[in-house]
Amino acid sequence: MRASCVLLTALVALAAYYVYIPLPSSVSDPWKLMLLDATFRGAQQVSNLIHHVGLSHHLLALNFIILSFGKKSAWSSARVKVTDTDFDGVEVRVFEGSPKPDQPLRRSVVYIHGGGWALASAKIRYYDELCTSMAEELNAVIVSIEYRLVPQVYFPEQIHDVVRATKYFLRPEVLQKYKVDPGRIGISGDSAGGNLAAALGQQFTQDANLRNKLKLQALIYPVLQALDFNTPSYQQNVNTPILPRHVMAKYWVDYFKGNYDFVPEMLVNNHTALDVEEAAALRARLNWMSLLPASITKNYEPVMQTTGNTKIVQELPQLLDARSSPLIAEQEVLLHLPKTYILTCEHDVLRDDGIMYAKRLENAGVEVTLDHFEDGFHGCMIFTSWPTNFSVGIRTRNSYMKWLDHNL
Repeated sequence: MRASCVLLTALVALAAYYVYIPLPSSVSDPWKLMLLDATFRGAQQVSNLIHHVGLSHHLLALNFIILSFGKKSAWSSARVKVTDTDFDGVEVRVFEGSPKPDQPLRRSVVYIHGGGWALASAKIRYYDELCTSMAEELNAVIVSIEYRLVPQVYFPEQIHDVVRATKYFLRPEVLQKYKVDPGRIGISGDSAGGNLAAALGQQFTQDANLRNKLKLQALIYPVLQALDFNTPSYQQNVNTPILPRHVMAKYWVDYFKGNYDFVPEMLVNNHTALDVEEAAALRARLNWMSLLPASITKNYEPVMQTTGNTKIVQELPQLLDARSSPLIAEQEVLLHLPKTYILTCEHDVLRDDGIMYAKRLENAGVEVTLDHFEDGFHGCMIFTSWPTNFSVGIRTRNSYMKWLDHNL
């Protein structure tokens, strides 16, 4: 009996040691976040082990674990019709809110899920519930794109998928089929989905036939650049759940089918050092000393190496491509973007990406709403139902829905 008690105590201590990580007091539901983060870390470690023994690619294994806990079939209710179909060869899940007699045409949002360009699905419970709520509360048609993921495809194929599906949806006969008002269509996405939505918006502005097709864009804690992994938010939240800095850098390398050996050097900005000529013209476009307010920059110092590794951008030129990093797009591209909503979270390495993009858009004359949550963390908006329900998740979702309702 005594030995059993000692063993149990040891197991509890080990579990507590694994779960506990120091968190700022201002973050929402800290113990629940620790448990969620520990679960995700555990899944990552299992998938890495599977990769190491040669059974499967670690991202395929990790996504299998994620989908096993929450993939949903297309289930319709009395208020929302849900169907799986494809738009020009790209899988989509369409959510149709009930039409109102006095409003024969409905507004619409093309939604792009997050997951580091490699994980999750439009069919997972979290995104199915989000899009169902959007369709019902906004009385809208929501098109959630099931774009192909790493390692099945790499940059820029994810962008090609979302562009192709969105162009198909915008065809007059398709809008007519779904009873959508062509003047009330927006694009939106979270995290890597926010990156793809921003890239989609920029591509549309450069096509005279598509420039005015989108009424708005709503970007939820978007990832927007891979040139500087030492912005104040990257420095502040280097080990913060659910997206530590080294994990974000690995997602970028995976997206470009690169080598993980580059990650340590990227984390100290060796890929954009002063002697890397390819990056020279782009630094001013993400100069956070001028784009961020003093309340954000605080006492943080830029990390700019004098001598770096030119091999990184030579082997991964995608790092400097505005399609992957919308924050570094030319000013002329930003001028024609639609009204924009950007949601950022304090406890998120990507916080400053969103704030800097908002500032660049404002400088270009775009109407921007920056919605910042002091107790928010990366990914929080999809966590609104038990057992992963967070108070900030509910508040971010309500704020996002309210803005869409007023502006779409």
